Amino acid sequence: MTTSAPAPSTPAPLTEDGTDCLASATRTLETEIAGLAGLKAALGNGLGADFVKAIETIRAGKGRVIVTGVGKSGHIGSKISATLASTGTPAHFVHAAEASHGDLGMITEEDVIIALSWSGVTKEFATIVAYARRFRVPIIAMTSSRRSALGRAATVNLELPKAAEACPLGLAPTTSTLLMLALGDALAVALLEARGFTAQDFKVFHPGG
Repeated sequence: MTTSAPAPSTPAPLTEDGTDCLASATRTLETEIAGLAGLKAALGNGLGADFVKAIETIRAGKGRVIVTGVGKSGHIGSKISATLASTGTPAHFVHAAEASHGDLGMITEEDVIIALSWSGVTKEFATIVAYARRFRVPIIAMTSSRRSALGRAATVNLELPKAAEACPLGLAPTTSTLLMLALGDALAVALLEARGFTAQDFKVFHPGG
């Protein structure tokens, strides 16, 4: 027996000048700005020391940075790996769900892993964590709880501050993914500056403009 899809809910009424939409947009931005302010504050209160350890760990690695995640965190991870690669830190993205189907072969003993998971209990990380332990590959965890499974397995914990999602349901990753993206940018820029990466170096990786 087939079941029909649920009927779409009736859209909320809008004022003629669209102020309801603008109010929603303002609330979203205010919530995300508050999250970024919390992240900035955390760098001066515990997170900063771990951030320095993460930079040192990446610089000590002889291979590449492997960024991994699933879902929305995976999309953010893909962008972080691209930013790292284009600013002097060789990196690529490995989808955590594909790791156990052969993509572990993309990770070497000389690499450093950055694993993104807001909850820190993403089950798809089990294979990568076991592999990293076996071959002593450092893991930098970007999560909201160092006491989570991923946090406990990590070499370095970049514990993100608790923050409200902009989604009114508290379900769609919004503020949480923004914090990951911002911290990933901070890592890339700090590494760029530490390496003395220049505009000419940037040009080498961006011949297309």
